[in-house]
Amino acid sequence: MCTAATYKTKDFYFGRTLDYEFSYGDQITVTPRNYPFHFRHAGDRKSHYAIIGMAHVAGDYPLYYDAINEKGLGMAGLNFVGNAVYSDVRPGTENIAQFELIPWILSQCSSVTEVRELLARMNLVNTPFSEQFPLAQLHWIISDEKGSITVESMADGLHVYDNPVGVLTNNPPFPQQMFQLNNYMHLSPKQPENTFCKDLSLNAYSRGMGALGLPGDLSSASRFVRVAFTKVNALSGDSEAESVSQFFHILGSVDQQRGCCEVADGKYEITLYTSCCNVTKGIYYYNTYENHQISAVDMHREDLDSEALICYPVIQGEKIHFQN
Repeated sequence: MCTAATYKTKDFYFGRTLDYEFSYGDQITVTPRNYPFHFRHAGDRKSHYAIIGMAHVAGDYPLYYDAINEKGLGMAGLNFVGNAVYSDVRPGTENIAQFELIPWILSQCSSVTEVRELLARMNLVNTPFSEQFPLAQLHWIISDEKGSITVESMADGLHVYDNPVGVLTNNPPFPQQMFQLNNYMHLSPKQPENTFCKDLSLNAYSRGMGALGLPGDLSSASRFVRVAFTKVNALSGDSEAESVSQFFHILGSVDQQRGCCEVADGKYEITLYTSCCNVTKGIYYYNTYENHQISAVDMHREDLDSEALICYPVIQGEKIHFQN
């Protein structure tokens, strides 16, 4: 499954893990301002904000998993299997297919406030991209440096929730993810103190016992708690290197290792990639399961007024630096 998070130092950072048992062939993809978007039910958009993110490009169309735009807005879609429900096309509204949601929003919104206004007149519809790419069951986190929202399309309609922690995983629905944090209000990064019974001689028997009781399994419910706790307690300097490094450590708290999460006979979910976007500067950082070295693509080093997609292959293969 997947985990997304935000982080703020001097700049604003946004990223996610993508956890699955295989890759569709992902690329870091820059959509420049004059690439023509052809929306299935909402016409064409020939001029828009530039976008960079991780996508599978099919038929010259970027199917983004996560992305940011040049105005400082980030967005990621995460699996929401069993709960996601999309609508039929309805007249009198802006009908947007599920696979179009990220480019539709990032192409024209510069803030979460603008996203809310756009969603209020949108109908998220069940039009698939193709027979080869059926509907994905997703929900989304959308963030700028001032705040985050979670968007869930369910059987009872489209829900837009404030996301004060700036974190999202998969199931259950977001209100339940937030509610379960009540069960962990006792957590602290400090050494534990005896509140069990004042008459018993109980002691912290080791250093490093902060966060005692933090869940450690790979379920989406536990990952939500773990990343939320790690994020809100994480400390970093303001430099780019310190901020990016700390962000990867935050999401590293929910890394999935091959062999620990079997999803079918002999098939194991792993963290295929982890992304960290400097949303302020338009830089997409990432590493992969097979390559822990951090690689980066800076959208502002590209011709953002062009019309063609700009794609970079994901760098694979572990890079080991020998010191002798």
